[in-house]
Amino acid sequence: MSETQPAAGGQDDERIKEIGGLRQWLIRPELGGIVGVITVFIFFGILAGDSGMFNPQGILNWSQVSAQFMIIAVGACMLMVAGEFDLSVGSMIGFAGISIAMFGVVWGFPMWIAILITFVICIGIGAINGLIVVRTGLPSFIVTLAFLFILRGFTIFIPQTVESRTIIGGIEDAAEGDWLASIFSADIMQWLFVKFADWGWIETFTRGTREGEPVVTGIPMLIVWALILVVVGHTILTRTRYGNWIFAAGGDAQAARYVGVPVDRVKISMFMVTAFCSTIFACCQVFEFGTAAADRGILKEFEAIIAVVIGGALLTGGYGSVVGAALGAIIFGVVQQGLFFAGVENSLFRVFLGVILLFAVILNTYVRRIITGER
Repeated sequence: MSETQPAAGGQDDERIKEIGGLRQWLIRPELGGIVGVITVFIFFGILAGDSGMFNPQGILNWSQVSAQFMIIAVGACMLMVAGEFDLSVGSMIGFAGISIAMFGVVWGFPMWIAILITFVICIGIGAINGLIVVRTGLPSFIVTLAFLFILRGFTIFIPQTVESRTIIGGIEDAAEGDWLASIFSADIMQWLFVKFADWGWIETFTRGTREGEPVVTGIPMLIVWALILVVVGHTILTRTRYGNWIFAAGGDAQAARYVGVPVDRVKISMFMVTAFCSTIFACCQVFEFGTAAADRGILKEFEAIIAVVIGGALLTGGYGSVVGAALGAIIFGVVQQGLFFAGVENSLFRVFLGVILLFAVILNTYVRRIITGER
């Protein structure tokens, strides 16, 4: 080896250049979400700090809204990291809710069977979405846009044809005592909140049939499911070989195939994960309200994608973070409820979605250029 030629792996080797601390932070997917969460908490702390937004009941309100966004954002994030989109998420939520109601209320199946049938159907539809995408080469945007209309059409047609209505009630009665329904509707750690009330840490009702009970009775299963999905999704993406496959499939599918990554299988499985998360959302929703309606889930697909983009995922795939998507969901929940507590017209929430999406895309484009060295 020539004396003037640096040894491979030496300190002058271009392949092992050190990355500065600031640059390491700039290329983290969660950066935008972290900044956004801090900003909205400070903003609403000033604007609505004395409105009850940050008392136990207020925290529960925006936490539940954030959890709703979080559940569907986890699936959307993993799919976007794999390089695909699913625009049928909102319609899947409505379809799953009506499916539970039809099987469990109208057709009289035990509620746990109705739930399991719904999961099988919805995950199967997710697999069909993925199969069409990988077999035809069509953009997932087009395929899932088609399923957005197909599912919404069936969601309206089936109950309208069978029951002559598009809102089906009676779910609460049909689910009473059902072991599977309870994991979507019950509160947990109720004893702890009773203790908090006894110690004077949280308020209690002062009148009515619930006099003396804590205003927050426990942690809703909606929040529990959101946290479980975030932990599982983050672990899969960052701690498993399958997570590496997901990033590879979204970053450069052809190169991934050359090194043995089952790209088609990975993409199909991510569509199934998205459908699974949508069905979880639908279960929590129908058991919370006790009804299923054909118009549930409208625009949720876009809210999920926006949460993921705010969380740092690139629209081109191969880069993103479930934790970042969860932070994006928290931003949504805090802002939506914060506008209410601040007495601001709630329609401005849509304005916020548009502005924050534009800002997030610009930031993510800048991050991509840092990563790739583009100008």
